[in-house]
Amino acid sequence: MWSSSLLVLSTIILPASTAVVKEGSTCIVTPISATPAAIALRSIDAVPPVGPEKLSPRQDRPDDTSQILSAFSQCGRDGTIIFREGTYHIRQVMDTADLRNVSIEIYGTFLWSADNLSYWRQRSFSVTYAGRQTAWRIGGRDITMKGFGKALFDGNGQAWIDLARGQGNLNGRPINLTIWRGTNVLIDGIRWRMAQFWHTFVAHSQNVTMTNLGMHTFSTNGQSSDCIAIKGNSSNVHVSNIVCHESGAMTLGSVGSNAVQPDYVENVVFDNITAIHSSNAAWIKTYPGTGYVRNVTFRNIKFEDVNQPIYITSCIYSYQNCDSSRLKISDIRWENITGTSRYNVAVGIHCSASTPCENLRFSGIDIRPKNGGAAKMLCSNVRNQASSGLQCTGPCPGSHPQQLSGNV
Repeated sequence: MWSSSLLVLSTIILPASTAVVKEGSTCIVTPISATPAAIALRSIDAVPPVGPEKLSPRQDRPDDTSQILSAFSQCGRDGTIIFREGTYHIRQVMDTADLRNVSIEIYGTFLWSADNLSYWRQRSFSVTYAGRQTAWRIGGRDITMKGFGKALFDGNGQAWIDLARGQGNLNGRPINLTIWRGTNVLIDGIRWRMAQFWHTFVAHSQNVTMTNLGMHTFSTNGQSSDCIAIKGNSSNVHVSNIVCHESGAMTLGSVGSNAVQPDYVENVVFDNITAIHSSNAAWIKTYPGTGYVRNVTFRNIKFEDVNQPIYITSCIYSYQNCDSSRLKISDIRWENITGTSRYNVAVGIHCSASTPCENLRFSGIDIRPKNGGAAKMLCSNVRNQASSGLQCTGPCPGSHPQQLSGNV
């Protein structure tokens, strides 16, 4: 006597997994994890196995990079790209630097991977400045990127902070988004959370406008960085309506790091700024280099508990060769600068003895130590000191640090 069993194989036909749909000149992108096929696979995985066999959990690591790049390739010229709600997992660098007349709408979250840090350090694109790199490079002409307050760029930054171990400028640590060789660019309504390094950077570009941005990156080990920093060879920059917490607030620099390549910065305005518990408020930091910084205005700066609100150094970080710098600082104005300093130094200015600062102007300065007492204004090598509007109370040595640990 014999018996037989019938094995029934059922075929499941899954919906298409297309994550980019092109309609005319518009590309509509859906996260891979939200496509019908992905949802169907998840539901299959959720069915418990029959019999003694055990199914191991799915180890997929979705990567939306190819879909994102495909959308830019198909609709990045005279088109519109719409990223629908959901999470887009990004595991590879993105170079979208050849755009023309494109509108980008982002309603979801872009999440950069943190389990392949060595890949990012090796493959991120150079931005030429100080050996820095970027994970995403966007450029071209007539570009609008809007997030409508919904777009979120998440760089998994704590993994990078842990890797750096206090070395903020760790080589290969990528900037999240760089505007690269862009002309007529608008970035509006984007939020950042835990960026890998700097949130955004602008290089070799002109007529770039960035509005309604939110940036929230914090460290569990006390690291911090500048809120807005104007780097070398920048001109005609206007920064306004900014609130900064736990940062370096508004800074011009660092500039002059390359002794054989001059840095030029001019026509910069910082206006209507609030800084809370920051290292500095309105300051300039240079290396002992060459070039110039001129026609800069810090206006309507309010702050609370700032370590050293107004600061100029000609030898940042090393505090050596401070008086040999040939980088000229001139025509700088501080107007309506008010708040509390953490310690008793409100102003610390050390300019190069070989190239003194010229035409520094101060008006409406009201800085008071938060614990009471008189505020010190320390100044060295300022040519027009007597007529500057600032009553200096003593000299400022080249070794005077950017951040103090107590009263001086």
